[in-house]
Amino acid sequence: MIDLANNFITGFDQHPQLLPWVCLEFFDMSYNKLQGRLPMSPHTIVAYDVSNNYLNGEIPPWICELKFLQFLDLSSNKMTGTLPSCFGNLYNSLSVLDLKQNSFHGPMMNTCTQGSPLKKIDLSENQFSGQVSKSLADCIKLEFLSLAANSFEDVFPLWLGTLPDLQVLILRSNKFYGAIQGLSSISPLFLKLRIIDISNNGFSGQLPHKSFQTWNAMKSVYQGRSAAMGSVIPFTSFGTFPFTYSMTLTTKGVKLEYKKILNIFVAIDLSCNNFEGQIPQSLQDLQGLESLNLSNNHFTGHILPSLGNLKYLESLDLFQNELSGKIPQQLLQLGFLSILNVSFNHLDGHIPQGKQFNTFESNSYLGNPGLCGKPMSKECGKFKVLLPPTSSNEYKSLMPSDIIDWMVILLEVV
Repeated sequence: MIDLANNFITGFDQHPQLLPWVCLEFFDMSYNKLQGRLPMSPHTIVAYDVSNNYLNGEIPPWICELKFLQFLDLSSNKMTGTLPSCFGNLYNSLSVLDLKQNSFHGPMMNTCTQGSPLKKIDLSENQFSGQVSKSLADCIKLEFLSLAANSFEDVFPLWLGTLPDLQVLILRSNKFYGAIQGLSSISPLFLKLRIIDISNNGFSGQLPHKSFQTWNAMKSVYQGRSAAMGSVIPFTSFGTFPFTYSMTLTTKGVKLEYKKILNIFVAIDLSCNNFEGQIPQSLQDLQGLESLNLSNNHFTGHILPSLGNLKYLESLDLFQNELSGKIPQQLLQLGFLSILNVSFNHLDGHIPQGKQFNTFESNSYLGNPGLCGKPMSKECGKFKVLLPPTSSNEYKSLMPSDIIDWMVILLEVV
C-alpha cells in the first residue's frame, strides 16, 4: 500500500529498490503536484488514484494490462489524446472510472461488456465527441454516469432508462438535440433515478404530462439514515477501500461541487434548452424533489399550484420562460424553499406574502411588469365596494327614478 495523498510531491522515483512493487494493491498520489507521465504501476494494483495533479500525455498501454484494477481515477490533470483501443480490457474488472477535467478527445469507446461491474463513469469536462456509446446498456450495475461539458452530439439516450441501478445522470453542456421521446411510455424507465441534469443542450419540443410517472425513486422521501453515495473496494492483503461519489450542479448560475452525494438528495435540471408547452403535471408526484430548475426555456401556461405539495423543495428556478398568470398561493406551503426565481416571464397579480416568501428579494421577480406587492416597488391596487342604499330616499338621491336595478360597482385605484 502506498498512500502519499495531499502533499506537495512534484516528482516520483520509481526505482524498484525504493518502492515495494511486489503485490502492491493500493496506490494513492492524489492532490500533489506531480508532473510528466503517469507513474507506472505493478500488475497487482487494485486501486490507482493520481487525481488532482499536473500529469500530462496520453494514457499509456500498460494501463490495459492491469487485470485486477477496480478503481481508476485520473481526474483533474492535463492529460490528452484518445482512449486506447485496449481500454476495453479493463471493463471486466473496473468498478470506478473517473477521467473528468482533462483534455481527452475523440469518440466514446465501448465501455462495458455483458456483466461489467462498472458502477461509476465520469468523463465530464473533456473534449469527447460523437454519440453516446450504446455499450453502456451492458453496464447493468451502473449507478452514476456523467458526460457533462463535452461535445457529444446525439438525441436523448432514453435506453439508459433500462439500467436498473442508475441513480445519477448528468449530460449537461453538450450538443444533445431534439425532442425527448418515450418518457411517457408505460414501460418502466429510470426507476432509481434521483438526480438528472441535462441542462445547456439543444433539447426541444414538449414534455408530455406523464413524462416522469415511472421515476419512482423521486416519488417518495427516503426514510432511512442518510448516507453518502459510494461503494467499497475489497483488497486481498488488507481490509477495504471505501469511496464516495462527487458531482457538480448549477444553482442560480453558480456551479457547485458536491464532494458527497447524500442518498436523500433529489434534483432535476432541464435548464437552458428549448423545451416548450406546459410544465408537466407529473412533476407534482415527485414528493422527494429538493431542487427543480426549468429556467431558460420556452415553457408556457401557468405555474402548477400542485408544486406546493412538494414539501421538501428547496430550490425552484423558472427564470426566463413564457409563463403567465399568478404565482400560486400554494407555494407558501413550501417551508424549506430558500431559492426562488420566476423573473422574466409574463406573470401578474399579487406576490404571495408571508413565511419564506418574505425572505426573497426583488430580483426573484424582475421582468414581470404585472406583478405587484413586496418586495417590488409597485404597490397592488386598492379595492372599494359601494354598497346598495339602505332606504328608498337614499336610492332616489343617487339614481334617477327610471334607473334600472342597483348594481355593485367595483373601483380599482392603481
